Amino acid sequence: MQHTIRTWPSMAALGHLRFARLRRTAARPGFTLVELLVVLVILGLLASVAAPQAMRYLGGAKHDAAKLQLQGLMTAVDLYRLDVGRYPTREEGLAALMQRPSGVDRWNGPYVRKADQLQDPWSRPYRYRFPGENGVYDLFTLGADDRAGGTGEDRDVTSW
Repeated sequence: MQHTIRTWPSMAALGHLRFARLRRTAARPGFTLVELLVVLVILGLLASVAAPQAMRYLGGAKHDAAKLQLQGLMTAVDLYRLDVGRYPTREEGLAALMQRPSGVDRWNGPYVRKADQLQDPWSRPYRYRFPGENGVYDLFTLGADDRAGGTGEDRDVTSW
C-alpha cells in the first residue's frame, strides 16, 4: 500500500485563493450608490420635462371633452323644445332635462340620463341662459379658471 504525503499549499497559492475569493465577492451583481444617484437624477430631469407636457395635454383633453358634452346638451335642449314646444326657462334651467318641470304636459324625458352630464369636466354645472344673449339660448362653461375669457385650459366653451 502506498501512502501519499499531504503538503500544505504554499503562501503564494494561499494568496491566489484569497484573491480569487475576493474577486468573486466583488463581482456580485448590483449597483453602486453613485450609479443609483445618476439614474435618479436622469429620472428627475425626464419628469421635469415630461410633466408639463402631460398637464398641457390633460388640459386640452378636458377642453375637448367640454366641447363634446356641450354639443350633446345642445341636442338635449333642442329635443326638449320639440317635445314641450319651448325651451326650458331660466328658472327651470338644465334640470328640466332630467326631471319634468311642473306645469309641463308633453315632456318626454329624461333627455340626459345622469346628473353628471350637466357638469363640465371641472365638476361645475354648465351655465344656461334663456333667452340667450348670443343665440336663442346660451349654453357654456368658463373653463378651468371659472372666469370669462382665458387661454388654454382656461378658455371658455360656448354654444355660439
